[in-house]
Amino acid sequence: MSGFWWALLALVVAGLVVRIKFEPEVKACFERDPAARNFLEVLLTYSGLHVIVCYRIAHTLERVNVPVAPRLIMTLARWLTGIEIHPAATIGRGLFIDHGMSVVVGATAVIGENVTIFQGVTLGGTGKEKGKRHPTIGDNVVIGAGAKILGNITVGRDSMIGANAVVIRDVPEHSTVVGVPGRITRTKDQHFAGINLDHTHLPDPLAERLELLQHEIDALERHLKEHRNKTEA
Repeated sequence: MSGFWWALLALVVAGLVVRIKFEPEVKACFERDPAARNFLEVLLTYSGLHVIVCYRIAHTLERVNVPVAPRLIMTLARWLTGIEIHPAATIGRGLFIDHGMSVVVGATAVIGENVTIFQGVTLGGTGKEKGKRHPTIGDNVVIGAGAKILGNITVGRDSMIGANAVVIRDVPEHSTVVGVPGRITRTKDQHFAGINLDHTHLPDPLAERLELLQHEIDALERHLKEHRNKTEA
């Protein structure tokens, strides 16, 4: 059998393994990325899926205290995908990393089920403290592009972190967070209907209040101008 056919056979076997063992992650690609057209394309080109496959292998080795190999696997994965995940991190099923470049997940981070992470996200620490020092992310959370979640804090399930937000305090369940530092702008008592991937058009009460104040200032200036004109007349 020629090298081509061996390579084709290896690709088919790898595809079957990924399709079976990583079914939630493959399903997430199709559900949360409208650009996903077929399984072969996802298998060959989706860096978020590639890094999760590498992570599962490295994490298994990390749990049985195999030295060096877990970190080496994830270093190679970082070179290939631009995504850095420590093998000791705990990640639930159904994680979808969209685009993925510059995503960083620290060693003691915990990520729940069906979480969505966009490019440039950091789940990091805040210093040199030992023990649990990275965030815990609940189920069904969406973390927008460029967001930073720092320290041993918890983001409750069904929450949304806006693009470029910096979160340094706990976030209740069903919340929306925007800004630097992150501000909770909305909290829901019920679950979201599905996963809302719009992480840019989020409410910002502070900006809305400032806009209202600006309108009031403009109205006062017009009133003063009219009064001045009447006085001069």
